[in-house]
Amino acid sequence: MLAAERYEKIVRLVNERGSIRVSELSELCQVTEETIRRDLDRLESAGRLLRSHGGAVSVQGHQPETPYFEREVMQAEEKKRIAREAVKRIQPRERILLDASTTAWYMAADLPDMPLTVLTNSLKVAAELGNKEQIEVISTGGQLARRSMSWVGPLAERSLDAYHVDKLFLSCKGFHLERGISESNELQAMVKRKMIDIADEVVLLADASKFGQQSFAHVAPTERLHAIITDYRPDEAVLGELGKRSIKLISV
Repeated sequence: MLAAERYEKIVRLVNERGSIRVSELSELCQVTEETIRRDLDRLESAGRLLRSHGGAVSVQGHQPETPYFEREVMQAEEKKRIAREAVKRIQPRERILLDASTTAWYMAADLPDMPLTVLTNSLKVAAELGNKEQIEVISTGGQLARRSMSWVGPLAERSLDAYHVDKLFLSCKGFHLERGISESNELQAMVKRKMIDIADEVVLLADASKFGQQSFAHVAPTERLHAIITDYRPDEAVLGELGKRSIKLISV
């Protein structure tokens, strides 16, 4: 297979599947993983795909994130109530992980200055906690997603592999009872999948606008959650389904 033919095959496979790993491409194209990595670098430079930790993701349907300054004013009061309730679930000396959502930023502002370790991929959260002397702040680093002021990409994902946390607090673009948590693009989704993998307890922070919604990139099934903090008042059927999955719903 000529290099040009291999490039077209790689792009086709990535677009068909949404994302694919280097090891799988190596087997399908019958070349070494090192060759595939070089191919992916070239294809990313040409704007035909995006590199991810261990593979590549499609640029088709890659939806831009809502800029941070817009998200700050969307359902702001509801998000602040959710954040205050979430802070109540944090105990001194715990290791917690906050994503780059505006609700997590409100949590950072409300957190008392107490012995804690906070891991985050958010520039805004890290800056908010910077003047709280008892809180140890660890940033993932990575590729800067300017619209969300967050770190994403392979370096962010690899850095998360080095940690284990007691609790993860994250938000999302959409939450659907049967389809789970979703995000606006694959890079954010992949970081949040990794966050869920390293947490003992996963708490979703979701205002009412997120319920019943399914966005572009799947993050995790509903069953990976332990609790949901929301201003939404679901009906008895939804509460029953959450109960079957042992997920606690806290309405504020």
